[in-house]
Amino acid sequence: MSSEDAVAKTTSESAVTTIVNLAEEAKLASEGVKAPSHAFLSVCKSLVAGGVAGGVSRTAVAPLERLKILLQVQNPHSIKYNGTIQGLKYIWKTEGFRGLFKGNGTNCARIVPNSAVKFYSYEQASKSILWFYRQRTGDEEAQLTPLLRLGAGACAGIIAMSATYPMDMVRGRLTVQTEKSPRQYRGIFHALSTVLREEGPRALYKGWLPSVIGVVPYVGLNFAVYESLKDWLIKAKPFGLLQDSELSVTTRLACGAAAGTVGQTVAYPLDVIRRRMQMVGWKDAASVVTGDGKTKAPLEYTGMVDAFRKTVRHEGFGALYKGLVPNSVKVVPSIAIAFVTYEVVKDILGVEMRISD
Repeated sequence: MSSEDAVAKTTSESAVTTIVNLAEEAKLASEGVKAPSHAFLSVCKSLVAGGVAGGVSRTAVAPLERLKILLQVQNPHSIKYNGTIQGLKYIWKTEGFRGLFKGNGTNCARIVPNSAVKFYSYEQASKSILWFYRQRTGDEEAQLTPLLRLGAGACAGIIAMSATYPMDMVRGRLTVQTEKSPRQYRGIFHALSTVLREEGPRALYKGWLPSVIGVVPYVGLNFAVYESLKDWLIKAKPFGLLQDSELSVTTRLACGAAAGTVGQTVAYPLDVIRRRMQMVGWKDAASVVTGDGKTKAPLEYTGMVDAFRKTVRHEGFGALYKGLVPNSVKVVPSIAIAFVTYEVVKDILGVEMRISD
């Protein structure tokens, strides 16, 4: 193995816990030989790193996350939140400091397993895709292309999102309820049981389709842009950004910020539609959705296409980007902190990063 290969293997996050290692251990087990435990420990460490990254990043931007959702779903005939600064001031004035973080506990409860599954699924999917790609091309030194990274990122996003979607659905409702809401969900478990009892199990997956469609540009581009930027910086070494064959934390932060900006801009209209669909059928919905009962009732949607059509017809095309400003402000540090935290925690835990020859 050349020194160049060693550098690539040391710096490639997509090489964590390889499919080859797992296959070799399965073979050993089938032959009655005890498999080494390093792969299992590496898997656990990757899951912990992903969970910590998700929790830390979302907590850091919780006020902006809540404001974004409020702007997305508020009744257009009763505007309470009108911009980022005004919206944050209004929350502070009417609900106090705790109001800025309403729903954050539920968000962390959802995002920790979501991030853990997403990062781990990406690593496994990228290794599997890389193995098939090398077998097809016959080039044992081939690396993932941006398109293949997009596929691995999309697969990881869909798996993680689907596994935790019911928690995201009720998190959206918990986030928008205020003291004036006619009914108060007491927490995530009360919200889950209430929705299940009153609206049925299918209600827990309202807005799932636009979420799946949005996964491809959002999660896929996040991973693809981030890893492609890192690879380019490592190979090109522009502006002296490479230090001892590794990128600095600041450089990795910039890569994560760029990746987050691209992903969120492309997928944002789907996120708006998802949130609005999650509010449909909510008995005694939050006042921000109903307009305090003083205006027209919120629209009902029969599906994703119907939600797009009615949103544009009644509020204009710009409605698909409501909340984009606070989302843009939050998504850059959020994604960047998530990626960097993930890598730092992996380094602390000693997660192996290698590709089996």
